[in-house]
Amino acid sequence: MEAIEAEHLSKSFGSVTAVDDVSITVEEGGIFGFLGPNGAGKTTTIRLITGVLAPDTGSVRIGGVDIHRDPLAAKLKMGVIPENSTVYGDLTAEQNILWTAKFYGLDRTTREQRAREILARLGLTERKDDLVRTFSKGMKQRISIACAIVHSPQVLILDEPTVGLDVQSRRLVIDTVRHMNEAGSTVFLTTHNIEEANALCTTVSIINRGRIIATDSPERLKKTFDTARYIEISFGEPVERNLLAHN
Repeated sequence: MEAIEAEHLSKSFGSVTAVDDVSITVEEGGIFGFLGPNGAGKTTTIRLITGVLAPDTGSVRIGGVDIHRDPLAAKLKMGVIPENSTVYGDLTAEQNILWTAKFYGLDRTTREQRAREILARLGLTERKDDLVRTFSKGMKQRISIACAIVHSPQVLILDEPTVGLDVQSRRLVIDTVRHMNEAGSTVFLTTHNIEEANALCTTVSIINRGRIIATDSPERLKKTFDTARYIEISFGEPVERNLLAHN
């Protein structure tokens, strides 16, 4: 069974088409990279896949469940880390994790055990009783990840999870992504960094101007980019043809 099946997704905002007939299939057990420059349509696609936005056309299934026909069942299969942190600043690190775990229906013993495990993995045990609003961006991102993985989701979706992070936080995020994948979670990761995708992902799709332009292994895509070279020359004023011919 595919972990994610998105078929013919389209979404426009007024006259701007943000996502244009995008289809994505992510096999269970892999780490799927979704690459593209800023404004290419990555975040809008994520919001369509996670049910935050309704598509103009197309459908999404998470673990075989249609996210628009049965959104609760589909969302219980997911852990989502959005581009901007959604943790509660006036709760402690541990309280954020416990509250999220309760939302997913974990019993008290399991909630407390998972919170201890995840805080230790993310290097936050000593800060578990501190309010999250006192944390750095990197530490807040770690709490976002902790909340997303507390229920051991079938599918883990991360939108630019390492942007703006310090070296230690970035390493912990990447290690946690790998750990969750090894534990059985399928990972869908957006990034604009081909090197990061090369280090983590088994398959990559590239989106530009709302359309998928390539899908392959990161190694093959990187080789394609490395060998593709061109030079563009522009002139500030008209140049006569015979002058170009002599040069």
